[in-house]
Amino acid sequence: MSADNVDRILSKYENELRTLGFEIPHLHPHLFRHTRAMHLYKNGVSLSLISQWLGHSNLETTLIYAYADTEMKRKAIDKAMNGKDMLYIEEEAKYSKEAIIKAMFGL
Repeated sequence: MSADNVDRILSKYENELRTLGFEIPHLHPHLFRHTRAMHLYKNGVSLSLISQWLGHSNLETTLIYAYADTEMKRKAIDKAMNGKDMLYIEEEAKYSKEAIIKAMFGL
């Protein structure tokens, strides 16, 4: 199916919904491409791989698609803050504060 045909069908249903009082964004074939890229990004696919899949010659072009929604931000905070799958591991200090102070002042 051509992009023009998809555009024609989307315009038809977009107009029908608007006459029924729905407020929807403009529907266009590229919207499917953008939506699929965001689904891949939200599910952990790297931007460089998405860029290749979309056929972008420059990763900067793909960054237009990449934005962190509230859910992605919440997951990142949860990962950083709870003990499950943490970003860092809490370890005991190798040197005491006293030893560091003595070393810094050459004592």
